Amino acid sequence: MTRIGLSTSSVYPEGTAAGFGYAKSIGYDAVEVMVGIDQTSQRIDAVKQLAEHHGIPISAIHAPCLLFTQQVWGLDPWGKLNRSAEMAHAVGAEVVVVHPPFRWQRDYAAGFVEGIARLEETTGLMFAVENMYPWRATGKRSMQMYLPHWDPSTESYANTTVDLSHAAIAQDDVIAMAQRLGSRLRHIHLTDGTNSAKDEHLVPGRGDMGAAEFLRHLADTGFAGEIVLEINTRKSGSKDGREADLRESLEFAREHFLGTVSDPA
Repeated sequence: MTRIGLSTSSVYPEGTAAGFGYAKSIGYDAVEVMVGIDQTSQRIDAVKQLAEHHGIPISAIHAPCLLFTQQVWGLDPWGKLNRSAEMAHAVGAEVVVVHPPFRWQRDYAAGFVEGIARLEETTGLMFAVENMYPWRATGKRSMQMYLPHWDPSTESYANTTVDLSHAAIAQDDVIAMAQRLGSRLRHIHLTDGTNSAKDEHLVPGRGDMGAAEFLRHLADTGFAGEIVLEINTRKSGSKDGREADLRESLEFAREHFLGTVSDPA
């Protein structure tokens, strides 16, 4: 049964511990841990203790492959993925979310597709490669910053992630991408975006990516992976505002994927 989870990145600048707290109090089914600069997110024992304390499972580990996490767990990208797999095994997660290499990581990129397949074979985990986007400058100029490609449907990955905010920057149709990926689509970062060069990660329904239609498409086609809310709440104004945005996001997912509406009480 598909779970509706919360990414710990959704509560930034609050930390990983706060992410578990919000997920439990609001009623999310699971948590995705974004391994980042927060020291707690880097420690298997701390992450495991948070899951046990709150009584909430961990659905996925997001490897530290963002620009600002380039030095987390060392500089070797394969080492980062191996440590992500170690954490996933320890906490009972079946998915590791990973971005494709940056174009300057040429050695890593050269063997990336084959290396991901080997990791899945040796670890028994799903390394769900996420869609990214061309970096857009002013006007119509863009730069291809990911290798072998920002669109995972162009490669032979067995497992993939679709992020609606990233698709917004790429000006891609997420339903068409899901159709291209078929059964290889195993993980969703539910959010929203507009025709902007910024990675907005809006509350779903506040952008123009057709998040509701996308969720209904997933339900109609029997999607059985994980759906994780990954939104930006830095502008929510307060903890109460952040909680309201996280609650609205969960209710949106349940309404349009499960066909249910949460009890406001």
